[in-house]
Amino acid sequence: MSLEQSAATSLRGAESKHVDADYFADRQLKKGAAGWVLLVGLGVAYVISGDYAGWNFGLAQGGWGGMFIAGLLMATMYLCMCFSLAELSSMIPTAGGGYGFTRTAFGPWGGFLTGTAILIEYAIAPAAIACFIGAYCESLFGVGGWVIYLSFYVVFIGIHVLGAGEALKLMFVITAVAAIALGVFIVGMFPHFDAANLFDIPVTQAAGASEFLPFGYLGIWAAIPYAMWFFLAVEGVPLAAEETKNPKRDLPRGLIGAVLVLLIFASLIMLVGPGAAGSQALMTSGNPLVEALEKAYQGPTWMSQVVNLVGLAGLVASFFSIIYAYSRQIFALSRAGYLPRKLSVTNRNKAPVAALVVPGIVGFGLSLTGQGDLLILVAVFGATLSYVLMMAAHITLRIRRPDMPRPYRTPGGVITSSIALVLAAVALIAGFLVDPRVVIGAAIIYGLFIAYFGLYSRHHLVSGTPEEEFAAIQAAEKSLR
Repeated sequence: MSLEQSAATSLRGAESKHVDADYFADRQLKKGAAGWVLLVGLGVAYVISGDYAGWNFGLAQGGWGGMFIAGLLMATMYLCMCFSLAELSSMIPTAGGGYGFTRTAFGPWGGFLTGTAILIEYAIAPAAIACFIGAYCESLFGVGGWVIYLSFYVVFIGIHVLGAGEALKLMFVITAVAAIALGVFIVGMFPHFDAANLFDIPVTQAAGASEFLPFGYLGIWAAIPYAMWFFLAVEGVPLAAEETKNPKRDLPRGLIGAVLVLLIFASLIMLVGPGAAGSQALMTSGNPLVEALEKAYQGPTWMSQVVNLVGLAGLVASFFSIIYAYSRQIFALSRAGYLPRKLSVTNRNKAPVAALVVPGIVGFGLSLTGQGDLLILVAVFGATLSYVLMMAAHITLRIRRPDMPRPYRTPGGVITSSIALVLAAVALIAGFLVDPRVVIGAAIIYGLFIAYFGLYSRHHLVSGTPEEEFAAIQAAEKSLR
């Protein structure tokens, strides 16, 4: 059996069609645009807005103690997951990221289910961040709402249209500035830290309620989606695989470096913010770091003004970088025929214009709700679902394909990915404790994507894409044994 014949038979439950050379010529990304340092910056940029706003809603669900335990669990999950994804990305370095990993492990259905879950996460997260940007702009300039949302979508999608190299470098600079402002906040809050402030939320009548857990044991679980906001989207680093200088080396370094930086920031911010200003004061704030500084210093100071201004840069960094992430996920799925093929056409700057614009329109529409906290739940639903599938792919490939080249190997092997899988399943269920209607709505949207694939796109996949070729070669090698 030839490799080409094997390619046709490897698409379990799907059909692959050949295309001419012009198809791929119109769908090229810019090679060598990033090294591992830029990838660390990209990983931090995806997430850094979560340090500025969003995490504090977890205080309203679990109190500081519940948020602390939820934070420990999610830090463990993301650390284990990034070690596992580092191995997968060194094995299968394609722009599909998680879709490519599960495509290799479980076939087209697995790839589509994962890719679509990731797409829900990345398409919704910018809408949530836009709501927080609006709150910061309202605080700074007295102008917020739809004008701000639309302006940011138009400007930053426009920058991405100019090309990946320029976008990644600009993201790195913005992220570095935002990280410095976080340092200013942490140093400024330390002198006002008082452990009693952490536990100032009144104790409820919930089961297991105490000063440490004012909302009881279930509060820990309900706080999980917001604890994830400290790390959500760092797993998107592998989406830059086809624009990276040396993906087998740089992707693991970028992933692990980024998650370690994020762990440090999360630990310090969750300690000094509520510890100086009080948990109760921050638990519903759209601009918690600035409010924390003003509460601690009893009014506006130069530090609160700096953090407010540069905090906007932090939100912009995540907004900007996640636009990059969703466009690359759509590009890979579209190029392979899982989504409409026109979405993967690139311009002369090697940027997938339709993949940038279409989700931007959807995200702008969702941002008009102004419900950043609820949009976080939708993003978390897509994220946790993809985490379960990606960790299952890591375990499956370790067991079924131990001979596959692994330039980087996960410390602890399947034990590490199994820990991440279990915690991701716990986080997936946690969203139902906060607002089941929102999560059910997200599940319905996911179901519509699945119907599209089952009824149409699985019969129109494209052979010759990196993900499909990789799977075909693996199948051919297996059949020749």
